[in-house]
Order: sequence, then C-alpha cells, then structure tokens
Amino acid sequence: MAGPIILETIAALRAWRSERRAAGKRIGLVPTMGALHAGHLSLVTGVKQAADEAVVSIFVNPTQFAPTEDFSKYPRTFDRDVKLLAEVGAEAVFAPHVQDMYPSGFATTVSLDGPAKVGLEDAFRPTHFAGVATVVTKLLLQALPDVAIFGEKDFQQLAVIRRFVRDLDIPSEILGGTTIRETDGLALSSRNVYLSPEERAVAPTIYRVLQEAAELVRKRQPLDRIEIEAAQALAAAGFAVDYVAIRDALSLAPPYAAADPKRLRLLVAAKLGKTRLIDNIAAV
Repeated sequence: MAGPIILETIAALRAWRSERRAAGKRIGLVPTMGALHAGHLSLVTGVKQAADEAVVSIFVNPTQFAPTEDFSKYPRTFDRDVKLLAEVGAEAVFAPHVQDMYPSGFATTVSLDGPAKVGLEDAFRPTHFAGVATVVTKLLLQALPDVAIFGEKDFQQLAVIRRFVRDLDIPSEILGGTTIRETDGLALSSRNVYLSPEERAVAPTIYRVLQEAAELVRKRQPLDRIEIEAAQALAAAGFAVDYVAIRDALSLAPPYAAADPKRLRLLVAAKLGKTRLIDNIAAV
C-alpha cells in the first residue's frame, strides 16, 4: 500500500490542495500533534465519510504549551505515524517546521471569549486555547479544507474551535469525532503511556463516575450535588480532581437547574499521580 504524500511547506500543501480541488475532490483536514493512536486514526476514517481525501497535519505546536509543560518532551513518532496513516488511507501528511509556522517577528494571536472562558480547562491552562486557536486558524487557512475534524474527548477545545470558525467566517465545516475508548472505558490519550500499571488499573474510574453522574442527571437530581458527589468519588479512588462540571453542551456555560438533560455535557479533569486525564460524556 502506497503511503501518504509528505508535504513539508505551506506552498506544497496549497499546491496539493489546488490540484485535488481541480480534480473535483473534497478535502478533509485532521489536525494532530502526532504520537498517533486509534483515536486519531478514527478521525481520519470519520473525515473521509464527509470528504474524498484526507490530509493529516502533524505539528507539535509550541504556543499551546504552558511554561510548566515541557514542549521538548512531547512524544514525536513521525515515521510510525506515517505508517499508521497509510493503513487508514490518508492521502497526505502536512508536517511543517516551527520556523515556517511561526517565522521571526510573528506577532498575531486569536483572542477568545465564550466557550474558551468558562472556568474549565481555561482555569488550569490559561494560555492553552489562544495557542490552539492560533494554530488551528493557520492550518484551516493554509489547507482551506471543506471539512475538518476534532475529537470530542477535548470537548471544550471542539466548542472553542466551532465558535471561532463561525465568528471568523472560515469556510470549513467542523466535525466532532466520537471518543475512542479502551475495553474498560478509559478514553484513548497519548498521555495514558505515563500511567503506572497501578494507576492504569484505577484510571477507568473516571468513565464509570461519569456514567453514574449522567444517570443521576437523567433522573433530574440536583446538578450541583451530582458534581460534588462525583468529585468525591474520584478523590476516594486516588485522583486529584481539577473539576467535575455539568455544562450546556453548546455554550459550556453552567446550565439552569431545570435544563433538559439532552442539552447537557458532563466534563472531568483530574490527575492520577503525575498524569492529568480529561474525559466527558453526554448526559443522554
């Protein structure tokens, strides 16, 4: 099986996209930072249900790392990633260099409000979404895909991207990819490799607690009490909880007490040892 074409410059990406468009093809973009797993590969499969050809960006974006996060230690497995992408039929890989994405004198970022400032990930990683929004805006304008897809596991990120794409009139449809899980319910993440065997055995508690909380939401139990009890259950299992939150699925704002469960999303972030895990599910 032939592997995907490797595009290392913005000019090469645009030339490839123009050629494929001229051939009548719809283009789908899958932005990633590499270190691919089955969750990423499912996004390639998902975007190809809405597009004829997929280009996957592999770029470890320095602007979304906080000073306390080690950009240099983020796993980089490019050759392996390309082989995996060949297996799921990706047509192209866009692998730009940092100096091309952020040349000398680069001075522009995307300013955010709305779902980017609701006291979830933004409360713990205050610079993160500005970095995400800036690089995603660049990727969308560089590739000008018909559709782009982002995983629902990073649900606040997906909401932020959908908001600024609408606000900035970027002509790409944004799709959400279903969270892929291990058989015990743990959401796939590149960070899971940092869990010790003992921690890995405890980690699926997050998904179980989310499911139990969703059942209580459907039974119309008080939302604040559900959040408190879910956080207590995670703490009892050994997690250091950043948040357990029940939010409006579109705006991510706190809902009214009598909100329709069909409109609600349950979100969790918690540390297990040194590994920070996030997850979320719909209430219904």
